Amino acid sequence: MKLVSLFSGSGGLDLGFEKTGFEIVWANEFDKKIWETYEKNFPDSELDKRDINIVPSKEIPDCDGIIGGPPCQSWSEAGKLRGINDPRGKLIWEFLRIVKDKSPKFFLFENVSGMLAQRHHNAVSEFTTVLNELGYDVSLKLLNAGDFDVPQDRKRVIIVGIKKTLKLDYRYPEISKNELTLKDAIFDIKNSAIPAKEKNHSNGGKCLFPNHEYALGSFSVMYMSRNRVRSWDERSYTIQAGARHAPIHPQAPKMIKIDTNKQIFKPGFEDLYRCNCSMCKRKGAISTVIDKKDLKVTKGEELLKFYQFNTNVAKHYFCTNCGIYTHNQRRADPNTYGINVGCLNGITEDELFKFKVRINDGHNHILDRKK
Repeated sequence: MKLVSLFSGSGGLDLGFEKTGFEIVWANEFDKKIWETYEKNFPDSELDKRDINIVPSKEIPDCDGIIGGPPCQSWSEAGKLRGINDPRGKLIWEFLRIVKDKSPKFFLFENVSGMLAQRHHNAVSEFTTVLNELGYDVSLKLLNAGDFDVPQDRKRVIIVGIKKTLKLDYRYPEISKNELTLKDAIFDIKNSAIPAKEKNHSNGGKCLFPNHEYALGSFSVMYMSRNRVRSWDERSYTIQAGARHAPIHPQAPKMIKIDTNKQIFKPGFEDLYRCNCSMCKRKGAISTVIDKKDLKVTKGEELLKFYQFNTNVAKHYFCTNCGIYTHNQRRADPNTYGINVGCLNGITEDELFKFKVRINDGHNHILDRKK
């Protein structure tokens, strides 16, 4: 069966239909940043790159079905919820226009859960009513991708319409009995993430796995207004298109709500890490970073020695009496020390083994990467 795809993005929705035997004969996407990705994913599909508002229906090929999800920003709970009062929100009428003019056997429309907010009730009701009047049996349901073998909570409004003349009884799929978690999805690559380059530019082909890197720097007030961390045995929060609301890796410390729209990382757990360089991976120590000026040795300084290797910048200190590694002057920033958390008074053995820490990629050190 032949499909027309509207607001196609990179083709995620199209891919699902293609895998079940449908043919995407024509697609429309106005965002030029996505064109290359879509064309690579669907080399045999015609991609129309015009603003959908100016595309005449007669120039769209006849088809068996129309699928699409107009831009979500005006409906999203993370946005201003302006709905049809936003130019992007008005694009639902373009979807309706093309369904009316092409009269396919069926259509599928998807958008974010914010579309069901009370303030949008009249617009959504009008949208589905007109589709019904065009001769479609219309069904609307809020589905969560996490209920269908996807390891993230991703709630979407799915509206399906089937020509009444076909007399088909459409039913939404049954919820899966499996519940996939972050551990199922990415636990096997948990130690391979690398820090982004300066100004958070991507490492590109230097990533051990595509896009498996993390941003550097502080978090905005907006970002810290919500919990962003889920553990390995949970689903991820919704994966966002941009980093402004992106979830944090499950190795991160838990976040605690301290006030309305204000969260903090669990105190004392923010900067815990293990380094995977050839030396540190053998020590296995959990470390935290302090400024060099904040460390003062009050007793036993004569027992401390340090070891250097490779670039001879980092200094790895150890006690010559007991042999325990205590701290190191860091190569990434010689004005800081990495402190062995296990050497701190008050840290119990039980706490030490329960710490959730990130991996600092010393094996692929940021100073060794090509600019």
